[in-house]
Amino acid sequence: MIMIEANGARIPAIGLGTWDLRGDVCARIVAHALKSGYRHVDTAQMYGNEAAVAEGLRASGVARDAVFLTSKVWPDHFRADDFARAAAERAEIFGGPLDLLLLHWPNAAVPLAETIGALVKAKRDGLTRHIGVSNFTTRLVNAAVTLADEPLVANQVEFHPLLDQTTIIACCRGHGMAVTAYRPIARGTLGDEPVVLEIAHRHGKSPTQVALRWLIQQDGVAAIPRSSRPEHVDENLVVDDFALSAEEMAAITDLTARNQRFVNTAFSPDWD
Repeated sequence: MIMIEANGARIPAIGLGTWDLRGDVCARIVAHALKSGYRHVDTAQMYGNEAAVAEGLRASGVARDAVFLTSKVWPDHFRADDFARAAAERAEIFGGPLDLLLLHWPNAAVPLAETIGALVKAKRDGLTRHIGVSNFTTRLVNAAVTLADEPLVANQVEFHPLLDQTTIIACCRGHGMAVTAYRPIARGTLGDEPVVLEIAHRHGKSPTQVALRWLIQQDGVAAIPRSSRPEHVDENLVVDDFALSAEEMAAITDLTARNQRFVNTAFSPDWD
């Protein structure tokens, strides 16, 4: 299993995303993924599925300390007291500290210094082993790093072969941070890309596997594909048994010039 080293954290390069998975389906998929070899699971307060993820962790039979577990606090809990309660709730749901606690989105209505202070306190209080951010731009990452008295280990952002994230990746690398890619397979649209199909055929892999390999073959990049189908969950993990050539990497990278985002909300920051 490929591991990413980032400011003291060791993050499995492929994780299971759980956005939009609920209840028994979520618990079953998490348990299946862990039994299949996953050791990285991503959830969030806003997903409303943390209890189901915890159930899946227990049902898998995999030791909790063998799994890198990430959750995120929603921006309406970014005031210091609210954040402290939210962080404690996350740890309570999982019966102990998270491996990584993230700020889910920036919130311009709350001073970043206050929220970063609360995030650092959550780590020092033993509620999480590592801390980081999500959907932060280079300006915000630089500000957060300056404000934090503990190292930030990751920035979770939308990233796939149709979106150029060169700027934020360089920023994160400069701070020793990992980048975790959500929407890593561009909502399943890569099967329509001739260059991806050609490379997939050459390696005897699916377009999804090629996209995931392209991501994790970049220094410091992890990916958290989400699926509700066990066969796809299994397929997404099998990406460390082949490598893309420099020419293949470059051909896929050429697609990023489209700068196609699938996640762009009313509260999104001004992207890099």
